[in-house]
Amino acid sequence: MHLLTAEKLSIFRGERLVLNGISLKVAAGGMVVLRGANGAGKSTLLRALAGLTPLAAGGLYWDGMPVTDFCAHAARVAWLGHLNAVKPALTAAEHAPMAALAAVGLERFADLPARMLSAGQKQRLALARVVASGRVLWLLDEPTTGLDAASVARFSGLCAAHRAAGGMIVASTHTPLEAADVRELIL
Repeated sequence: MHLLTAEKLSIFRGERLVLNGISLKVAAGGMVVLRGANGAGKSTLLRALAGLTPLAAGGLYWDGMPVTDFCAHAARVAWLGHLNAVKPALTAAEHAPMAALAAVGLERFADLPARMLSAGQKQRLALARVVASGRVLWLLDEPTTGLDAASVARFSGLCAAHRAAGGMIVASTHTPLEAADVRELIL
């Protein structure tokens, strides 16, 4: 059973102290939703949890051990930033395997170049890569941006399945997510 712990994190973006003294825990099967106004530090916190932004203070721990080897930590993390990183020239199938495309309802677009997809379909394609990663910890920055109601419901189902298999999720969102036993951290 895995546990990610962040204790008293302080994080700068440039010269500005964005977060100070932030703590959270997420265990296997758990989900933490980050909420707050634009600029409150949700993306900054996610980047720090992924090891992409250095900590000014505090500690990040995996199963009680300090995270010092960020290459090993990266092997646990599926990252979806606020930019979906979909490559326009690649087909949907070149981004993710068919099972993952089916999980997000894109299987019929497998051979279509990503540049032909709508914004919501590109977001679903980015989510398919997260699903296909097999990583235990999903760090998701505004994962429902551009999704219609049916796609948000499908995403909620994917989160529930991931958690039921022992996965962990930390996500920022302005959209209400239907999920059981979700903890919120307001920034």
